[in-house]
Amino acid sequence: MESLTHNNITIFFLAIGILLASARLFGEIAHRIHQPAVLGEILAGILLGPTVLGFFAPDVSVNLFPMQGPVTIGIDSLTTLAIALFLLVAGMKVDLSTVWRQGRSALTVGIAGIVIPFTLGFCAAWLIPRLMGSEPGTDTMIFALFFATALSITALPVVAKILLEINLFRTDLGMIIVTAAILNDLIGWIIFAVILGMIGGGASSGHGLGQTIMLTLGFSVLILTIGRWLIDRILPWIQAHTRGPGGILGFCISAALLCAAFTEWIGIHAIFGAFLCGVALGDSPHLREHTRTTFDQFISFIFAPLFFASIGLKVNFIQNFDLPLVLTVIVIATAGKVFGCGFGAIWSGLTQREAWAIGFGMNARGAMEIILGLLALQAGIIREPMFVALVVMALLTSMTSGTIMQKILRRKAPVRLTDFLSPKVYRRDLQARDRGEAILKLCTIACEGSGLVPENVYEAVWKREQIVSTGVGHGVAIPHARIDALKQPLLALGISKNGVDFNAPDGQPARLIFLIIIPGHDPESQLELLSDISRTFQDPAMVKRALEADNYTELLALINTAEPAIKSPV
Repeated sequence: MESLTHNNITIFFLAIGILLASARLFGEIAHRIHQPAVLGEILAGILLGPTVLGFFAPDVSVNLFPMQGPVTIGIDSLTTLAIALFLLVAGMKVDLSTVWRQGRSALTVGIAGIVIPFTLGFCAAWLIPRLMGSEPGTDTMIFALFFATALSITALPVVAKILLEINLFRTDLGMIIVTAAILNDLIGWIIFAVILGMIGGGASSGHGLGQTIMLTLGFSVLILTIGRWLIDRILPWIQAHTRGPGGILGFCISAALLCAAFTEWIGIHAIFGAFLCGVALGDSPHLREHTRTTFDQFISFIFAPLFFASIGLKVNFIQNFDLPLVLTVIVIATAGKVFGCGFGAIWSGLTQREAWAIGFGMNARGAMEIILGLLALQAGIIREPMFVALVVMALLTSMTSGTIMQKILRRKAPVRLTDFLSPKVYRRDLQARDRGEAILKLCTIACEGSGLVPENVYEAVWKREQIVSTGVGHGVAIPHARIDALKQPLLALGISKNGVDFNAPDGQPARLIFLIIIPGHDPESQLELLSDISRTFQDPAMVKRALEADNYTELLALINTAEPAIKSPV
């Protein structure tokens, strides 16, 4: 019986460990600069793959990430499992009931956001296939259908993250975008599943093309009707007879793998079955939010980074970077989605400003586009230059959609405590006899390097303090003021072991003292920062844990684990 050798196992675990650590590191860096985590994860793979490491240290690259052999099979198997589970999580975010609740506007935007990009992409690939990157010998019809489908899909997880960050998720406009993205993903993946059947997947599985297509459509209808109903009946029974979330998680993964096996068997990719299983699971009200969050975090922070980092191991992004092709793909993709969704929004009676915002919001492609492109590359529909162009387009649209929406709607992302907190403005042992002395010392810390005179800032804060005390209770005080000459908010945090009297409503001395200085022209930032601090430290237990933090890193970790989760796998 064949098995992995001692050396194979060593290289396998070393490769996976380095790949995961690098992907998580670069994913966090991307998140810190307000970019999709998938950007950093793919960059990690590019650095470790033939593009960088393979160029500077080819022997190391070949030994660590071989192109063939048992180790390669092991890595490919793990990343295949990873992407199936990622699509399961993506499917769980699809709320079919939202489609019906949003009515005509969402349906019109969703349908127009598929039909117009699909038509534009198909015509471009059909009329000028060589310019669009089609290789000689490629079936033009298959290539045109793929390219049209690629331009039609929107990355639902990325869209949801963008809307959360700019405070639009719960608005009518946000729900229209989310609903339209659900329709785009669902219809787009069904179309792509049919395309995979057309390129010979059905023949290799023993089914004809017609049979594969019929099985695909039949499975889709079955899992989204009877399957949803059955899952909705099974979940309460599992919750009643198993301990904790383990039973539900085991059922979800088992169901996803069985559906994945079925769709692979009928001649389309396994991840399509996992995606539809996720849709059926996510639509059940019996799937508790805590279980969803646990499952999402486990997959998004372990399996998804592995998959996206592995993409960089497969292609040399420098050798296969074709600038004219990249620009062409970006222009056609953006034009089709923005004008398509914008036209649908205007037709539904929305204003031009809202229509443009919806168009650019739907233009975020993210992880879904990259996954579809990789499957097409593996199936031989496209070659490496087109795959690189699709990856660049997906990342660029994900990076810019939120910013463009903000400018169109004249909104800005909410200001948060962690945006301005740093080791330089943190004092673990603030010595102060009264609130005046505490404020003066914090003003000195906050104004360092800003060009402001600490004494002048102190006068403004103290004047504000005399009007209404800023002690909010539970051992927290938030002295603050607005300074016209300031360009961006300043913040300082001092921890007083003995406490300082800030005349709080509950009479407790302040031990956690936040100083906030806000530009005079930006009162909204002051309200947002005050709200964020009050929300984060409203629980006395949270204040106690903050006081017990030994250093800035521990405090930041505490705040990050307490704040509402707005992250996404992509």
